[in-house]
Amino acid sequence: MKRFTLRNTVEAFPTAADVKALKPLSVIGGLYAMTLDMFVAMFKPPFQWREFLLQTWFVARVSMVPALTLSIPLVVLTSFTFNTLLGEFGAADFSGTGAALGAVNQIGPFVTVLVVAGAGASAMCADLGSRTIREEVDAMRVLGLDPIHSLVVPRVLATTLVAVLLSSVVTVTGLLGAFLFSVYFQHVTPGSFVASMTLITGLGDVLVSLVKATLFGFVAGLIACYQGLRVQKGAAGVGNAVSETVVIAFLLLFVVNAIVTAVGFEVTK
Repeated sequence: MKRFTLRNTVEAFPTAADVKALKPLSVIGGLYAMTLDMFVAMFKPPFQWREFLLQTWFVARVSMVPALTLSIPLVVLTSFTFNTLLGEFGAADFSGTGAALGAVNQIGPFVTVLVVAGAGASAMCADLGSRTIREEVDAMRVLGLDPIHSLVVPRVLATTLVAVLLSSVVTVTGLLGAFLFSVYFQHVTPGSFVASMTLITGLGDVLVSLVKATLFGFVAGLIACYQGLRVQKGAAGVGNAVSETVVIAFLLLFVVNAIVTAVGFEVTK
């Protein structure tokens, strides 16, 4: 039988490599715990309406122009590729099908949340991280205020609302850009473009797109708040938290997009 000595006890402690390897699991566990706490705090009065409106305006203000600017070339490129393929088969009258399918199912919600996560959520993380290192969050706890209720809930709901509303605007703007490009540069008939938009894309696809935007905004806001409240090591830690927020958000959004797309395809087919 192995003797219990001080040396054996020290060797049993996890090494730095072990701690680093377990970091992704700790992030997943922390996000899960914060999600449960947020759902509980969401229904506790009073709701922080002022903070919610301020964060909604902030996220919308920093995300609107980049999202619209990015959506137009992406939808136009999708429409151009699809129109070129249809032209080879003599089916140019169905040019609006690809633009509608790409904009509603993928480009609209995905472009929106990439901008929301890259601009709005990162700034949100930096704000919460600065409050954390200045010990403002600890002061709130001392005063009996719950940071989840006061800070996290309004921010997560704000990113969710902005993602849903902005996704619809981005989709319509992208389709308008694809329509103008197809009509004036590829000489597609306006009536055939509009008529073919609903051949494949229906109400079910629109609902799936809104579900995607809702989940995307929720995940981006939750990650930003989680990373901001666990900042350590001063100002350098804030920068690291912002970088990790963008990376983790993008990775999780790809996973959520794949799952929702697969489920939505089975439901709407």
